[in-house]
Amino acid sequence: MTPNDVLQLGPYQFTSRLFVGTGKYDTFPLMREALEASGCQVVTVAVRRVNLADKFKESLLDFLDPKRYTILPNTAGCFTAEDAVRTACLAREALGTEWVKLEVLADPDTLLPDPVETLKAMATLIKEKFCVLAYTSDDPVMARRLEDAGAASVMPLGSPIGSGQGILNPANIRLIIERAKVPIIVDAGVGTASDTAIAMELGADGVLLNTGVAKARDPVRMARAMRLAIEAGREAFLAGRIPRRPYPSASSPTEGTIAPSP
Repeated sequence: MTPNDVLQLGPYQFTSRLFVGTGKYDTFPLMREALEASGCQVVTVAVRRVNLADKFKESLLDFLDPKRYTILPNTAGCFTAEDAVRTACLAREALGTEWVKLEVLADPDTLLPDPVETLKAMATLIKEKFCVLAYTSDDPVMARRLEDAGAASVMPLGSPIGSGQGILNPANIRLIIERAKVPIIVDAGVGTASDTAIAMELGADGVLLNTGVAKARDPVRMARAMRLAIEAGREAFLAGRIPRRPYPSASSPTEGTIAPSP
C-alpha cells in the first residue's frame, strides 16, 4: 500500500487498514507491544471494561499513546439500544470523541448482533451527532439498512466473535462490499493472517480484530503477520486477480514458437 491509499472514516483519515482491539491480552505491556507490531493507527476500547472514574487506578488507556493511536470506543457488552446509547454518551464525555463503534448483541451465548436493537441505537446516535461505525451480521439487507440510517462505516462479521473461524460467507461479504457507498470493515472471527488477507482480497476497506492476536501463542509475531496480510490482501485486490477458469491456460505461448531441431 502507498501513503496515498487513504481510508476516510467520517472526519478521520488513515493509511493503516488494520484496526486492533485491546482486550484479552495477558498484560498491558504485551498489548502495547502487539499494537506497535501491528502498525495500526486505530485501537478499539470497550468502554464498559475501562476504568474511567478512578484516575489513580491503572487503566489500559495509560498504555495507549494518544499521539500515535486514535481511540475508537465501542459499546461491547451491551444488549439493548438504551444501554448502547448510554455507553456511547459515557465515552464521549470521558474521551472527548464523537465517534463510536456500535455493538448491540442479541444474547451472551452466540454473541451475534441484534438487528432490531442496533437500528434503534443507530437512530438515536445519529440524532446525537455521533459518527457511528456499526457492527452487524453478514446480511446484505441489514448492511444496507445501517448505511441508509447514517452509518459512517458498516462492519459485517466474518464469523462469530472470538471464534477464529475466519470468513465463513465470502459471497455475502462481497455482496455487501459491492453495494456499499461507505467503507466496509470486516469485524470479528479472524483467526490468522490468511483470514485477514481473504477479507482484503474481497475488497474490504479494512479489518478489525482482537482475539486472533491477543490469544495467539505469540501475540507480537501474530500482530506483525496481520499487518503484512492486510498489505498483501489490499495489494492483491488493487492489482486484480485473474478470473477462475474451468480449464487450464498455458503460461507459455503455443503458437509462433521455434520448432525443436529434428
